[in-house]
Amino acid sequence: MVESQGKAQSRFWEIFESLDKTKISEFDAFLKKFAVDFNLYKNGEFIERAFPFDLIPRIIEKSEFETLERGIAQRIEALNLFLGDVYGEQKIIKDGVVPTEFVHTAKAFLPAFIGVEPPKNIRTHISGIDLVKDTKTNDWIILEDNLRVPSGASYPLSIRKAYRKVYPEFFENLEISKVKFYPKYLEEAMNHVNCGGINVVLTPGRYNSAYYEHSYLAKEADARLATSADLEVEGGKLYFKNYNGQKIRVGAVYRRLDDDFLDPLEFRGDSLIGVAGITSAYRAGNVAIMNAIGNGVADDKGIYYFVPKMIRYYLGEEPILKNAPTYLPYYDEDKKYVFENMEKLVIKDVAEAGGYGVMFGSKMSREEIANLKNIISEEPRRFIAQELIEFYDIECLIDGKLAPRKSDFRAYVIKGESIRLFNGGLTRYALEAGNYLVNSSQGGGFKDTWIVGEPK
Repeated sequence: MVESQGKAQSRFWEIFESLDKTKISEFDAFLKKFAVDFNLYKNGEFIERAFPFDLIPRIIEKSEFETLERGIAQRIEALNLFLGDVYGEQKIIKDGVVPTEFVHTAKAFLPAFIGVEPPKNIRTHISGIDLVKDTKTNDWIILEDNLRVPSGASYPLSIRKAYRKVYPEFFENLEISKVKFYPKYLEEAMNHVNCGGINVVLTPGRYNSAYYEHSYLAKEADARLATSADLEVEGGKLYFKNYNGQKIRVGAVYRRLDDDFLDPLEFRGDSLIGVAGITSAYRAGNVAIMNAIGNGVADDKGIYYFVPKMIRYYLGEEPILKNAPTYLPYYDEDKKYVFENMEKLVIKDVAEAGGYGVMFGSKMSREEIANLKNIISEEPRRFIAQELIEFYDIECLIDGKLAPRKSDFRAYVIKGESIRLFNGGLTRYALEAGNYLVNSSQGGGFKDTWIVGEPK
């Protein structure tokens, strides 16, 4: 089902139909020149390619987006409090809201960082919240919370520049919210927690899938782009080594690598992309790390089930936005339901990400379902099950023709002195008709997202 059109969408199509269609080739040429690259390791091979992009933007009316803003800000506030709690007094566990096992056995939970408080008690500095719009209720449903190293914010920023150059008519005739302030929000958030020194974006290097983004955001947020070779810990403080050998104090690091690879002295000893001793500087309160170390426990798919309870527990409020109906085989009642209804559910391995470890019961054979039930019985904490959300298709320009494709929406949130949402976001769509997996790692493409007020 294709998402219904509001006034803003209708006005977009009026303008689009009046424009010179030869500009589509000009737009394509612009994108090729300033390509949005996405690097991918597949079957042992490094592939550098342009991220597939669709010309037709997703349009969300401003009044609708305001509800998303409130709901997502509420969720981020609760998740930040949860992280502070589980690495502190663990009241939510003691009060029986979240079972001990779901925190302590989470793959990304780091007991060694209990008692370590980040600057300003902020842990969820940059978050990516994935949503879809349900065709049955017309509600936005949250599918995932990405609180470790969410990527993709640079892509709509880059594309917006192309739109403004090639199609200024849209911006003259539609009240489209500006996205250019996102890097400024990022810079302000880094400055807010900075412990004295410059701001740095830490990248694993050009072979990382999101290297384009790392370099883009570093430039736009007035931060130094650095690899591990550019950084050094000395006397419990972090320094950037300049081209002339000068050492410059670093006060905040927006790291674009996972905990496991961040510090070879603390985590994986074979990491070649981490900075030896950076966690000791962090523990000493001499550098802010964004996002905070250990955040992965909060975006564990098993913990996702408890987020509405967190909102009620920490904030005393009802959740503004809903989770997808979710079941935990950890609980006997849920396990019974999952086993009886597996053919119509989506099963997710909590340890996987990027669209991997997602199994659709409707596409599994009897033998595969039987095997999966055995695995779930042995490792109930490892899996969640969700009702399949029949979310909207949106119009995409495929081979010169409009065609419906499944799509989701990633909202970007920055928490500094306040919580701010990117006035846009990343709309991802499946390249294949009927495919529900829209991740770039699964071959998906992306669109710009326009937040549009009342038509002019």
